[in-house]
Amino acid sequence: MSSDSPVLDPEAISSLRELSPGDDTFLKEIIQIFLEDTPARINDARATLAAGDAVAFIRAAHTIKGSCGNLGAERLRRTAERVEHGARKNGLVGLENAVAELEAEFASVRTALSALL
Repeated sequence: MSSDSPVLDPEAISSLRELSPGDDTFLKEIIQIFLEDTPARINDARATLAAGDAVAFIRAAHTIKGSCGNLGAERLRRTAERVEHGARKNGLVGLENAVAELEAEFASVRTALSALL
């Protein structure tokens, strides 16, 4: 992942702001949902990786990828996409560090999103 790319896409944040002109109510709701849901999806990925359940692991990575797209969390989205595609192609082989990568990127996103609340 290129750490020089922004954690959040400013255009995506701007687009969400436009959905509730005058205040950031909608943006804040989306951020809260993301901040509550994503750790659960990362925990799902951790559990399914440990259990060897590639189908459930792929689903968790795919869900993370989709929710990142909504908020413009591009680095985390790319990480989730790479992990998802790796699991689709090779099963869980070589994905030992996948959850740690997702967690590290999510920590950056959480910090950036928290600043918007």
